[in-house]
Amino acid sequence: MLRNLALFLTVFTLLGAAAEPREQFKEAPVLPVERGDGGWAEKTLKSLSLEEKVGQLFMIRLRVEYFNGRSPSYFELRNNILKYHIGSLAMSAPPQGRKRDISRRFEVVTLLNQLQEESKLPLLVAGDFERGVLPAHLFGTTVFPHAMAFGATGNLAYAEEFGRITAQESRALGVHWNLFPVADVNSNPANPIIGTRAFGANPQQVGDMVAAYIRGARANGMLTTAKHFPGHGNTATDSHVSVPIVDDDLESLHAVDLPPFEKAIGAGVDAVMTAHVQVLALDPDRSRVATTSPAIVTGLLKQQLGFKGIVVTDAMDMAGLVGLYAKNPGRVAVDAFKAGNDVLTMPANLDACYRAMLEAVRTGEISEGRLDESVLKILQAKASLGLEKNRAVDVGAIPRLVGNPESIAAGQRISDASITLVRDNGKVLPLGDERPEKLPRVAYQPAKAEPNLLVIILCDNLRAEDGRVLASQIWRRAPDARVVYVDPRVAAARSDIVLKAADWAQQVVVAVYVVPSAARTRTVARGQKNSASLPDATAQLLSRILDRAAEKTAVLAMGTPYLTDDFPTIQNYICTFSNATVSEVSAVKALFGEIPIPGHMPVNLSNASGPGAKIDHPARAASAVSHN
Repeated sequence: MLRNLALFLTVFTLLGAAAEPREQFKEAPVLPVERGDGGWAEKTLKSLSLEEKVGQLFMIRLRVEYFNGRSPSYFELRNNILKYHIGSLAMSAPPQGRKRDISRRFEVVTLLNQLQEESKLPLLVAGDFERGVLPAHLFGTTVFPHAMAFGATGNLAYAEEFGRITAQESRALGVHWNLFPVADVNSNPANPIIGTRAFGANPQQVGDMVAAYIRGARANGMLTTAKHFPGHGNTATDSHVSVPIVDDDLESLHAVDLPPFEKAIGAGVDAVMTAHVQVLALDPDRSRVATTSPAIVTGLLKQQLGFKGIVVTDAMDMAGLVGLYAKNPGRVAVDAFKAGNDVLTMPANLDACYRAMLEAVRTGEISEGRLDESVLKILQAKASLGLEKNRAVDVGAIPRLVGNPESIAAGQRISDASITLVRDNGKVLPLGDERPEKLPRVAYQPAKAEPNLLVIILCDNLRAEDGRVLASQIWRRAPDARVVYVDPRVAAARSDIVLKAADWAQQVVVAVYVVPSAARTRTVARGQKNSASLPDATAQLLSRILDRAAEKTAVLAMGTPYLTDDFPTIQNYICTFSNATVSEVSAVKALFGEIPIPGHMPVNLSNASGPGAKIDHPARAASAVSHN
């Protein structure tokens, strides 16, 4: 029964004013994900109208940053859920923000409970939690590095722990389904959108990591998703902005791209997400992408690989797919469903897609039997989570279940284990070490003495959070260090100042933040030959620094590890594979010799050793002081 709106607003106001969240909801059970006997699901399916069945297929976006009980976006979401009988929500939010926002987590979860109560059927709530539950600044959740950092550790137990903690925290917040792990093999260094989101470039290791994560998550009550089928790793185009083409032949697909998905299926993955890529070896029709290809979704995934779970599309509002259906925006839903998908994710035009699906069933283009098959899968997934018995979560239990000290420590421990030393000339690392063989100090100092340590942070945007934690950690250890932030807009203007400072500094650290994202593809790298690389303006500055100070410069790759492909003169090179805050802390620990640098390179670098290579670098001393 729908609550009266005025009553809801009154309850919400009282909740927001309370010092502690009200414990008005029972805590949802956290159980291993298992298919039930289908009793509730089958009974419910028989009771649904055609309109309700079609609505269950759709997953629409829930933007957490705008999610409050007084915003128009909340009421629009609520109305769409009821109008279109929506089956699933996809939570999205920027990964970074102010820590004080954490106070809103009770509000967000309370409103999720409210939406659950108002919906006729339980809602599946999904999250794209590739680094743990994001946004961490809102929910106070455990921070993990990117997937490639796990590949660098080579430790499957870490991947399983990653799945376990993410599942526990997700369920405590009312999120049931993670659109992760990434099963793509990042075989193309120029890939602008996968990159560090993948566990690495070795199909065997990627598959093992994927399976370990799935085991940990499913054992703790979380639905999992292997993506992006049949493989998005060997592309140089971002499907958010155009349609990538995978040129792999069948032999390469079966040797590289498909094995991790096969291991995911073997581990019991609940869903597989299809990619908006063209794989001509599997389907030569250039009017289709994998998402809309019956040969790929039904023929390969379901029939050849034997996958019986939920097939979910990647976001259907991505420009690459939208452009193919500009003249008939509703048709994309019909084509994707006929190809074999069960869940239609974030359509660009929800109304057009919903109506097109209804029409396709009414005219017989889609049989009711085929519709019932997908709806039953969705209802069974809800029953496997116990949602037919209890949809709400205990808001008061969040502080106990989310972001506890043991979990936070686990995220940092895993990050520490991932740091990888690729090059070391023996003259810089660790910082602060006074060994005789290290570079001699500069004999002459200018009238205005420059600090011994210069830290240059090359980022996409000075206003972003990149480098903030790194800088604060360095200042704890070297209070007189000079830190300079540079983005492409100011690189030319600041070059002379930076280069002069580099000349006088005893040691130079250049932290390079290049992390794959759709926003980066659209803006930062516009006009460049490769949006996965450092922008031209900051790349020129790094080249000039290395030309005159390579011997005393340590380069930190706070994201993509492929910098040595463009900068072969780097002499001291450390990879974190991630720009997460835990990775920034780990990088500084490694720079100052407080931790060993144990990682192994999980991808191929053209100007360095291949996968599995490493340089052993122990911690400076067992008595090293901890600063975090």
